[in-house]
Amino acid sequence: MKTIKEDIKNREFKRVYLLYGTEEYLKRLYKNKLKEAVLQDSDAMNMAEYAGKGIDEKEVREFADTLPFFADYHLLILENTGWFKTSTDFADYVPELPDTAVLVFVETEVDKRSRMFKAVKEHGYTCEMNGMTEQELKMWVASLLKREERKITEATVEFLLEQVGTDMAKLQNELEKLVCYTMGRDTITVEDIKQVCSEQLTGKIFAMTEAMAQGRKKQALELYYDLIALQEKPMGILYMIQRQFHFLLIVKEMKKNRADKGSIASAIGVPPFAVQKYMSQADRFRTEDLKKLLDYSLTLEKEVKSGNLKEQLAVELLLG
Repeated sequence: MKTIKEDIKNREFKRVYLLYGTEEYLKRLYKNKLKEAVLQDSDAMNMAEYAGKGIDEKEVREFADTLPFFADYHLLILENTGWFKTSTDFADYVPELPDTAVLVFVETEVDKRSRMFKAVKEHGYTCEMNGMTEQELKMWVASLLKREERKITEATVEFLLEQVGTDMAKLQNELEKLVCYTMGRDTITVEDIKQVCSEQLTGKIFAMTEAMAQGRKKQALELYYDLIALQEKPMGILYMIQRQFHFLLIVKEMKKNRADKGSIASAIGVPPFAVQKYMSQADRFRTEDLKKLLDYSLTLEKEVKSGNLKEQLAVELLLG
């Protein structure tokens, strides 16, 4: 990303860029930064956008080879082409791109062994965008709020990330809601987040299993019915509960083997700051009870798939 920023600052663009990975917010952000910087105030006829599989490679080449109209560059944006996972002759054209063309590929999945990936890496710039580190995310949240003259403590940011998740587009949306909600105040609190922000599904599942761990079956069922009211699918909820049981078994085993929090976070795919609450919840279950619950949930799943049990009832039986 630093390279893209330098290119934009110096207006010295590579012929081709590849933005790939799972973080849609970052890909969209840098695609738009490049779009604005390359085109500046030039005519819209100097840009072409293509999306999806089945793009006509010949048409792309012809547009790239055409001289821009009273501007320095032609810009081509190509999204989710699939060219980085399948064989394509376009890889042979990449080294021949004229100096007046800038191509920006935006992909979710790529094969780094593909000819296209190797061609772009050799003749342009590839940037993997899979989200920020925990510390970068905290700083990003604080910087967005600072622009709006709002303050937030690190502990409150951690609560926000636990509540909302780490998807940057969703976080930006929730931060906008918080800014509006706290009009007239300069500090965002945990209570503000509880009042305004939408809790991610994983947070509700965590609360549900926490209620199970403490024997509060009524509360677990109430949380379940809340999710049903929000139109979450019962089988989706069942899968998430199974996933939680599986995570807790991993945490118990790794904790037993004295693994550090960073290793545990990596193993179950959660931010390091969230590991402690998983460890605390794991301590509330006995290993044999977790295994029994996981086995029971798998049995209920089979009963549903065989048509012997209704989906909603299956989850009720597990929670009850």
